[in-house]
Amino acid sequence: MNQFKIFTGTAHRGLAEEIAGRLGMALGDLTCSHFSDGEIRVDLNETVRGFHVFLIQPTAPAEGRSVNDHLMELMIIVDAMRRASADSITLLVPYFGYARQDRKNGTRSPITAKVVARMLETSGVSRILTLDLHSDQIQGFVDIPMDNLNATALIASYLNRQKLDNPVVVSPDMGGTKRASKLARLIPQASIAVIDKRRPQPNVSEVLHLVGDVAGKTAVIIDDMIDTAGTIVNAAQALKDRGTIRVIVACTHPVLSGEAISRLKAAPVDEVIVCNTMDIPEKKRLDKLTVLSVGPLLAQALTRIHNKEPLTEIIEGNIALEELP
Repeated sequence: MNQFKIFTGTAHRGLAEEIAGRLGMALGDLTCSHFSDGEIRVDLNETVRGFHVFLIQPTAPAEGRSVNDHLMELMIIVDAMRRASADSITLLVPYFGYARQDRKNGTRSPITAKVVARMLETSGVSRILTLDLHSDQIQGFVDIPMDNLNATALIASYLNRQKLDNPVVVSPDMGGTKRASKLARLIPQASIAVIDKRRPQPNVSEVLHLVGDVAGKTAVIIDDMIDTAGTIVNAAQALKDRGTIRVIVACTHPVLSGEAISRLKAAPVDEVIVCNTMDIPEKKRLDKLTVLSVGPLLAQALTRIHNKEPLTEIIEGNIALEELP
């Protein structure tokens, strides 16, 4: 284990400490601060020469810090490590910011996800590891290995311990059908339903149709993230209107921006299950929020990459949780 080192920036130190602790290691000594004009300063306080380096940094917003802050911090840390002669640099980016801007939405729109992916590639990293990307095609935006892990098994394991009564897994839109199908396969006797929605403008959604039988069932709405919670709240109300007895929301990334918390508090939702891919401040931890840790999953992936072992089971969501460190 002394052949590699683990570092983190300021985006989510708690998760990085958990991953390092599961591997019996301490985080590398790295200081991130700011100059008087707000520019980011990075000091690498130990050698990385000849080491395989793993850098853990979600490009997610946090208390007082934006996606852009953490992305820029990540780029500067990578440059410091490359100039300090690290043998290789693998990024663990549990939440990949800008992933939703993965295609042109208008004749003069940018593909921002590609811009960010190429920025990371040209910074000199060897590999990028992320979790439940908004769209798989982002992996094709770079020419270095970019692995998209899956948190479905983690969520399914938690739900199965609850022994759900007559479960139905619901995709909140047509694009999430594959994700819903994967979760349904891991929950005994679960059926599938799909909501057909439209977006009249960004962060606004309207339910048009619901395909599938949900009356008298326990519904699990599965999505990759909750941002403003508009989609989730509309989906939950549509399910209740059609006779669902209980509504559970599950997602990997708890962005929870804007009015998300107040909407979720008022929504007909019994439980909100999220993963700790980003730091969740105390003010966003509503009573019905359950946080699952992706630390074991990422620690296993890190170990496999270092040992040159396949990631197939983790990528496909088939990893047995008892095998995780």
